[in-house]
Amino acid sequence: MWEALGTVRDLGRLQDIATVLVRYGFGDMVRRIGLAGALERAGRLVHWRGAEDGLLQLEVPERVRAALQDLGPTFVKLGQVLATRVDLLPPRWIEELSELQNAVPAVGFEDIRPQLAEDLGADPETVFAALEHVPMAAASLAQAHRARLHDGTPVVLKVRRPGIRDVVEADLRLLAHLATIVEKQMPELRRYHPSDMLRQFAASLRRELDFAAECRNAERIARNFEGRADIVIPTVYWAWTCERLNVQERLDGIPGRDLAAVDAAGLDRVQLARTGAGIVLKMVLEDGFFHADPHPGNIFYMPGGAIGVIDFGMVGRVSEPRRHQIVQLLHGLVDQDPASVTDVLVDWTGDSPDIDESRLQESVDRFVDQYRGVPLKDLRMGAMLTDVAAILREHGLTLPPDLALMIKAFLTLEGMGRQLDPGFDMAGEARPFLERAMLQRYLPSALARRGKRTMMGVFDLVRDMPKDLHRLLQAARRGRLRVQVEVEALKTFGDQVDRAVSRLTMGVVTAALIVGSSIVLNSAGGVTSGALRVLGTVGFVGAALGGLWVLFSIWRGGKR
Repeated sequence: MWEALGTVRDLGRLQDIATVLVRYGFGDMVRRIGLAGALERAGRLVHWRGAEDGLLQLEVPERVRAALQDLGPTFVKLGQVLATRVDLLPPRWIEELSELQNAVPAVGFEDIRPQLAEDLGADPETVFAALEHVPMAAASLAQAHRARLHDGTPVVLKVRRPGIRDVVEADLRLLAHLATIVEKQMPELRRYHPSDMLRQFAASLRRELDFAAECRNAERIARNFEGRADIVIPTVYWAWTCERLNVQERLDGIPGRDLAAVDAAGLDRVQLARTGAGIVLKMVLEDGFFHADPHPGNIFYMPGGAIGVIDFGMVGRVSEPRRHQIVQLLHGLVDQDPASVTDVLVDWTGDSPDIDESRLQESVDRFVDQYRGVPLKDLRMGAMLTDVAAILREHGLTLPPDLALMIKAFLTLEGMGRQLDPGFDMAGEARPFLERAMLQRYLPSALARRGKRTMMGVFDLVRDMPKDLHRLLQAARRGRLRVQVEVEALKTFGDQVDRAVSRLTMGVVTAALIVGSSIVLNSAGGVTSGALRVLGTVGFVGAALGGLWVLFSIWRGGKR
């Protein structure tokens, strides 16, 4: 596969990736996945100078983070997504990958001017009354420029980097091939379903490249908070917004990292923490559509104590059944109910063939028991969710991607809340939402709605049963009905019998060749024909080769 890949347009990018991995001390990985051999057969050289001494002194998570940073935007985004997978990676890795930054050198304004003029449909200086050529921020996918409309409204232009989509698509193609190889060559990683994870990551990254989709996400969340003054979401100016350009209102607030400015402005830190918690909890537990990356860089503290939120490129979606499971899990943690916690974890990972429910129940019992009697105000919900993820890792189980995003959002939220208020009580803030969500699930209207769906499903089943039964009988009459039963143990036994029969057959043929050749070469009166001597010799050679094949087959079977 890598040889075929070496002939296509991504060969140069493939060489760049190999070089970075080798520089950071991951040369063995390059060899193991066959990347080095493919490049060399394609006429490209891999520089095996080895990792720099300073880099080898770093811990593995630090080297991985630095390598991803050097590999560019796709890999930075991949690392940021992996930082949400608290169910897959231990806290040390999560902490390190969370440090991945999008900040990169900006593209010169003259280089983005042609694309900007094309998207605006006119020269940028004619569309805006003022436009700063030096960006206020530059990230791996885009950079932001301050501007002002002709009516005086301050806005921000988020401009996608020219040519970035081609780079991302090339990287995604390579990562898709890599995921396939990992599943085949590294059985220990197969349970993480790398190909499925890569498909989800690719879909998320492509959505993030579409700035119009980001604006639609922002407006959807704004509608969910319509009429509330505690959250501010920038207005989108659709006249100039498209896939590569986002023009939105510029928020005049205090950046989330500048706590000194919060104090100087006289804002109430405790109230800000509670307001932020209420906003995120409503998104997750009531709306089922939430900002999946609420870190301080995406938060502004507005005059009057409102919270400004930007950058809706990464969002999470939680279905109604999933929201009920989340409520049940959090309620079980807060109320020390291990049975509820176990039920939810089994539901989330029940398709895993390796799950041991009794061991999982024991782990959850021990986990919940350590919080028994602890006052609600002293519970650390972030730590509790991290422990739940550790239990999943211990049992080789993984979370669905939407839930991994939700847990990461909760962890980020609690961390920000404690920066604002060291006594921030995330569990206490969550409890009213949990109780309200539990009550809403059992309201008569909710019960009626679920009952209606169930009855419609039963009606559809009864309605279609005669037709399905008719098709089944037709298939049986025509001899097309097939019943397939797969038993892994029988399949393995069958393979062993097949190999044994093959070896026995080859052994019989080899013995026949030896006997026949001996008869030909030692017949009474000797062999006078040259043809017969050749025939006898060929028989002995064939017997020797057959014997070697049998010995090799037995040796290989023993290695397995």
